[in-house]
Amino acid sequence: MRGTPVTGGLPLPVTVNCSIVLAGLPLLQRPAAAAAAGFDAVEFWWPFDRPVPSDREVDAFVTAVADAGVVLSGLNFDAGDMPAGERGIASDPRRAGAFADNVDVAVGIGERLGTTGFNALYGNRIDGVTAQEQDELAAANLALAGRAAARIGAVALLEPVSGIDTYPLRTAADVVAVLDRVGSDDVRLLLDVFHLSVNGDDPAAAIAAYGDRIGHVQIADAPGRGEPGSGDLPVVALLDQVAATGYRGRVGLEYRPTTEDPFAWLAGTTTTAGGTA
Repeated sequence: MRGTPVTGGLPLPVTVNCSIVLAGLPLLQRPAAAAAAGFDAVEFWWPFDRPVPSDREVDAFVTAVADAGVVLSGLNFDAGDMPAGERGIASDPRRAGAFADNVDVAVGIGERLGTTGFNALYGNRIDGVTAQEQDELAAANLALAGRAAARIGAVALLEPVSGIDTYPLRTAADVVAVLDRVGSDDVRLLLDVFHLSVNGDDPAAAIAAYGDRIGHVQIADAPGRGEPGSGDLPVVALLDQVAATGYRGRVGLEYRPTTEDPFAWLAGTTTTAGGTA
């Protein structure tokens, strides 16, 4: 049986990133585990090992989410071989066809499960390919992704990423420059406070500068990428600031738990916007 929805004292509704918070469980058990913990929405990194999985794999994933009674609020497009260091294929000329095919599959899944945001990791710089060629391809692919997402009332998302030196988008300004090249409100900033902080980009300043460009928010503390309270970031205050911009979407919990109960921190959160948990 599902528990009472858990939001703590946060000023915005939440969604659980099952690919990292519940990584210790088998993939198809994670939506039910999130529901049992009291959440009504989940998000996932691309949950398959290739851009176009079999119909059987897709149906099994869709069934697991639907049977859990949760919304799949967010889904990443295929990001390549992430354990090997890849961070997306949107700017890779060798994979232009694979990206387009993956967009079709991802948006098809999202249409069945109520997804409102699709995260397109930009891709690392590639030896032998100019940055200009990659950037032009990425802009075209992101526009394609945005159009596909818009058909189901969703948006495509782009985020700064830390930890990979060859990933070119490090700051909110880097992402907004790409969004300006794309020129469509169907592609928006994914504000991840952990990645920004680790890269030396002040999340509060980014919110102040680009609050009107935010399409989704994800949180983890820094350093360490643990749950809020495990590091030094004023996560709840940052969410209050996001809410003050008029953003009313969900906040993705995208951290590696450092305690046995990955959601215990929510019971102690307070906020000026939402009261006390």
